[in-house]
Amino acid sequence: MKILTPSPAELTLGRAATPIAFIRAIVTGYRRLGMDPAKALAQAQIPPALLDDPDARVTAAQMEVMSGAAMQELDDETLGWFSRRLPWGSYGMLCRASLTAPTLEVALKRWCRHHRLLTDDIVLTFNQQRGSATIRIVEHTALGELREFCLVSTLRYLLGYACWLVDSRIALAETTFPFPAPRHADAYHYLFPGPVRFDADAASLSFDARYLELPVRRDEKALQAMLQRALPLTVLQYRRDRLLVHSVAQILVADAAAAHTAEDVAAQLNTSVRTLHRQLKEEGVSLQRLKNEARRERAIKLLLQTRKPVKQVAAAVGFDSEKSFARAFREWTGVAPSAYRTGAPAKTSQPAPPR
Repeated sequence: MKILTPSPAELTLGRAATPIAFIRAIVTGYRRLGMDPAKALAQAQIPPALLDDPDARVTAAQMEVMSGAAMQELDDETLGWFSRRLPWGSYGMLCRASLTAPTLEVALKRWCRHHRLLTDDIVLTFNQQRGSATIRIVEHTALGELREFCLVSTLRYLLGYACWLVDSRIALAETTFPFPAPRHADAYHYLFPGPVRFDADAASLSFDARYLELPVRRDEKALQAMLQRALPLTVLQYRRDRLLVHSVAQILVADAAAAHTAEDVAAQLNTSVRTLHRQLKEEGVSLQRLKNEARRERAIKLLLQTRKPVKQVAAAVGFDSEKSFARAFREWTGVAPSAYRTGAPAKTSQPAPPR
């Protein structure tokens, strides 16, 4: 793996959102080995005086250059976190070991298992239960002043690689850290979109277990290209979520009678309304179509499994009147609700798709 250095313009352009605390942690790694970080700071165009400002921020490009220079100078891809160095190329080996996995689940299990071959100062565990998957960090060694940077980077490396591997955004249900919220806590929501909880028992990230079934979409050629500039994966946010349609449908089915505005659905998915509509369009569906599908399935279930009057079924799936429900139901299935309940044949050979 080699570092492609951004241009001077790229270093200073863009939003400075990376906390200076992470740069100070890299500097601490230098000083632990009795080495001078001046060259790396200069390459990243970070004035040494900036280290004394606890509220200072740098750009993602500056962080990339600083990290890359430090990894090469220290010959340690973990920048001094652990009791032994992880020489240049260690994480590339982890990536390659997971590349041939058929699914994300197998890839993550391999990553956790093989990470233990590199160090046992921390151990990554994988757990799946009740529809949720969790990666948890177990600390076996006191990490001291580098603890925050180590735990944040370890989880972010893994998340970035996982998203790249399946070519999809992985929506996080929760990310936790075993320390109080730092003064730069706002930066965590960029690194880990979704709920972030501090003062937890351990560092972890959790997500919908359905992502585990996604197939690995990268090959050796793609890996070689990625390793040319791997560090941006630690801040790259994927736009496409390959489970978005399933996630939206799950929200809608949970309460088919609710209005479910785009704003409400987007908020529950920790995304913007614009992103929601764009990604649904990329998948060839619309929010209205998914709402209609949820209403149809709920209506069919109530008609076949209960004796509720059609008027009550209409209300239960969000229609103001029995008439408007009957019209929509006929468009969906080809027959009226009462006829569907009694098993009357549809007037069309195939149910009409929801609109």
